[in-house]
Amino acid sequence: MNLTPEQIAAAHKANLETLSGLTSQALQSIEKLVELNMQIAKQSLSDSMSNAKRALEVKDIQQLLAHQAEAVQPMAEKIMAYSRHLYELAHETQANFTKTAEQEFQAGQRKINALVEDWTKNAPPGSDAAVTAMKQAIASATNVFETSQKAVKHAVEVAQSNMQNATKTTSGSSKTGSKRK
Repeated sequence: MNLTPEQIAAAHKANLETLSGLTSQALQSIEKLVELNMQIAKQSLSDSMSNAKRALEVKDIQQLLAHQAEAVQPMAEKIMAYSRHLYELAHETQANFTKTAEQEFQAGQRKINALVEDWTKNAPPGSDAAVTAMKQAIASATNVFETSQKAVKHAVEVAQSNMQNATKTTSGSSKTGSKRK
């Protein structure tokens, strides 16, 4: 069960390709985050200038209070939208990384199974207990990975549901607050 230089080189090449793919995914996520932040910065600057101009036109305290109240509502909605975009970006990135990890794990699992099969064919007589133990260890490791993946997916689903509920509650509260005015 010796590895040949070709097998080692192929494994290194596969690992390098995986690293390259993960790096590309991370850079794409960073690029989306920078674009989102630039949009927010431009919009915030525009809104600030507009609010400053309107504030300069205020003639009494009632107008000032009304102006401030009008400025708060859109700001709260924009903060929630920004948070939602950040969450979606993080979720998308996490999902891509998880998919890659699952693919790599499955590929590694196939390689290990092939190595074990090869090893069992060439195993000396009387090593049945060692072969069985090795296969059980591999099956246990696979089971642990799959269970943890299911737990992570469930946690992500719960977080997503909580985020959606919080968004609905917050946007509903802000709309109710603006109607009272």
